[in-house]
Order: sequence, then C-alpha cells, then structure tokens
Amino acid sequence: MSKVACSPVSSVKSPRVPVKARILILAEEQRAAVERHLLALDERDRYLRFGYQASDEQIQRYVARLDFGRDELFGIFDDELELVAVAHLGYLFTPGRQHLAEFGVSVSPSRRGCGHGLQLFERAVVHARNQGVSRLIVYALSENAAMIRIARKAGAEVKREGSESEATLQLPPADFGSLLGELVAERVARTDYHVKSAVRQVGQMLNLVHEIREGVREAKRRA
Repeated sequence: MSKVACSPVSSVKSPRVPVKARILILAEEQRAAVERHLLALDERDRYLRFGYQASDEQIQRYVARLDFGRDELFGIFDDELELVAVAHLGYLFTPGRQHLAEFGVSVSPSRRGCGHGLQLFERAVVHARNQGVSRLIVYALSENAAMIRIARKAGAEVKREGSESEATLQLPPADFGSLLGELVAERVARTDYHVKSAVRQVGQMLNLVHEIREGVREAKRRA
C-alpha cells in the first residue's frame, strides 16, 4: 500500500493536513506510470477528469497520444515511486491562440485532501508563465467543485454553461522570480525522486538478501 504523504487529523471525516509535495516534470520514461495512475481511478474520478466515463481502452489511447516533447506533464510520487497525482499542461497551437494552454489534473483517491491538485495547478501556472503563455484555461464539469475552487482561488474567471464550466486565468509575463523558482523547484523534485529511487533499491536488495538467507536456512534444516 502506498504511503500517505499528508498527515490525517484525529477525525476520520476531517480533511488531511496538506504538505508541500515535490512536483517533477515527467518524461517519456514515465509514460507507463501515468497509464497506471489513470487506470487506477474509479468511474467517478475518470468522469471528473475527462468529462465522460472513460474506459480502459480510451485511457490507454489518451496516454499513447501524449506528446512529452510538446506538452508538459507534472507528477507527484509517493515513497514507493508510484504516481499519486498527475497534471497535464497542453499548449493550444491553433491559429491566433498561440498563447493559450489547457490544464487538467487527477489525484489518487488515497491522496484526496493533501492539496496536490492546488499544488500542481500552481506549478503549472509558473511553468506556463515562463513559456510565454498569457492565458490558462481549465475545462471542467460544473459538478467538479474541487477544480473550480482551485481555479477561483487563483483568480480565474469562471463561466458556467449547463453541465460544463470554463475557467480562464490571465497570466503575467515571466520574471526573475518565476524563472528561478521553477529551476529550484525542479532540481529539488528531481533530487527527491533520485533519493526515493535509491532508498527503494536498497530496500529491494535487503529483501533479496533476507530471502536468500531464509532459503539457505531452510535448505540446512532439510539437510
């Protein structure tokens, strides 16, 4: 079972205490991890993320079409290096809309209330600014209160049309603070990822040594 990065409070019904997560820019080698994360979402979460009841096959096609060289994907990993939250920042290159980007996010149910959605949104905003994006758009179902709340908190203008809502956030141009902040955040996240990877490898090695010792002892007992 994945370890929870945010601390639960005393009441089961109370929200967890958000903690600052390390957010990593994902690359091609994490494509399979993105697919595992999305396939693990239940029907309700798939509906809120994609706007329809996405089947396994539809999710697999979506992941297969992801272009890590064009768009940006951000992820939060647990201590077992499983993706527990993923954000997709897609650039809209249609004529006259070169400065637009669309944001989408999904969070594993076990990490709900950890603040991961807001943190990924804030990370995507900084990155979009640094890439020259002037407007960030979020398309969400009107019933997706969490996503709409995140957009409104950031200052986005939200327009509702029936069952769907569109949130538009005007972004300021990049500055020294946004450029430096993103550089530091990415280096810290990448270091954290490598440390978790090393710890996991050591753990696997110790488990293997333990299994070998147990095998040797069992062989001696049988002899």
